[in-house]
Amino acid sequence: MFAGRWREGATTAAVLEPATGTELGRVALADPALIASQAAEAAQAQRTWAALPYDERAQVLRKAARLAEEHADEIAGWVVRESGSIQMKAGFEVAVTIKALHEASGLPSRSAGEVLPSEPGRLSLARRRPLGVVGVIPPFNFPLYLAMRAVAPALALGNAVILKPDPRTAVCGGMVIARLFELAGLPAGVLQVLPGDGAAGAAMTSDPSIAMIQFTGSTAAGRKVGEAASRHLKKVSLELGGKNSLIVLDDADLDLAIANTAWGVYLHQGQICMSAGRVLVQRGIYESFVQKLIAKAGSLKVGDPVQGDVHIGPLINAVQRDNALRIIDAATQAGAVVETGGTHEGLFLAPTVLSGVTPDNPAFHEEIFGPVAVVIPFDSDEDAIRLANDTEYGLSMAVLSRDVGRALKLGESLRTGLLHINDQTVNDEVVNPFGGVGASGNGSSIGGAANWEEFTQWQWLTVKGQAPAYPF
Repeated sequence: MFAGRWREGATTAAVLEPATGTELGRVALADPALIASQAAEAAQAQRTWAALPYDERAQVLRKAARLAEEHADEIAGWVVRESGSIQMKAGFEVAVTIKALHEASGLPSRSAGEVLPSEPGRLSLARRRPLGVVGVIPPFNFPLYLAMRAVAPALALGNAVILKPDPRTAVCGGMVIARLFELAGLPAGVLQVLPGDGAAGAAMTSDPSIAMIQFTGSTAAGRKVGEAASRHLKKVSLELGGKNSLIVLDDADLDLAIANTAWGVYLHQGQICMSAGRVLVQRGIYESFVQKLIAKAGSLKVGDPVQGDVHIGPLINAVQRDNALRIIDAATQAGAVVETGGTHEGLFLAPTVLSGVTPDNPAFHEEIFGPVAVVIPFDSDEDAIRLANDTEYGLSMAVLSRDVGRALKLGESLRTGLLHINDQTVNDEVVNPFGGVGASGNGSSIGGAANWEEFTQWQWLTVKGQAPAYPF
């Protein structure tokens, strides 16, 4: 069983196309009772799955990757229509998802432990064992990849998975993954895809069959997930929000700085946890930078990504649009200036540039999750460090400068889980550990070798040729 059974009387939710409001289909929503029954089924299936030869598990991952490659255009089409992604972003998301599958397929054949020093005649081993059932709760913004980056390694390392995609992106964030693994030959019961609301997520945090929760989403929701799961002594991986700073030093190439800023701020309408929520620009180039950014924002094409090559698509829904507009309005009331943008048609919010933002302005601290550049001047490198670290978040930061040594020195003082010198803040290569500090997460990381730490636990095993004769 790869998805929740469609039961008579089940609550359903419409899957809508944000750009047009068209209903693409409906999905049944899992309730706590279904979560419990499917988690128990997954726990049974996990034992058989983990006992398979390592190469059989790897082969399932390799086949899923091949299938994703064969159907890449179709999958990207769903990402565009269901999440409002522009076509370039959707293509990248599918590509990085395929890479995640390939990387995960190599995990089963890697060393699963080490030999420890011990007394003569005793073999002492530390080995990695699967957790059991892993609950994965991904967000709507990169629905395919942010689900697969947890699902694929968790499965590869012998776990079963309960995947609860966001109902707004239940197809590309859930059903596509279910279908890929079904066709790849994953045994029944090992992957359960169960779209649901907050009640379903809460049921996952308390279910005795689920050993771990991997959650990606807002900090507010992550706090609730972490608190609830910890009460039941579950392992928790939280990848949460960010108010990420892109620091532009006065010796940076101005045109390259504008290009990096536009990508870091406006990609996927700013609906990315790593988006550049603050653009800190050294005062000597601040005015020129703002004028160039205004021109860049005005050149970006806004529209339905299905209909053509656009730069800015729709926000996911009216709630997200209204939240972004609320922050823009509060920012202007606190003294900020809307240099361009700030208007909307339906769910399409024009790329916006805010200047005059000070540390007591709401736009300085709040995660906007919309296409809004918050541009702030600074004087010295120490000033930039102070402003960048003035936040509860700590996910991604970046520094642009011709002087790499200067940028590295500045970066050493930044409190962040991800740091990029001469690049913008939105980066992920699958093979890297990924995680934030502070309100951006609990320090857990997904990706590369970190997947072993996330989705397995240590077991100490000793072996003697004969049991010892103890003195009593």
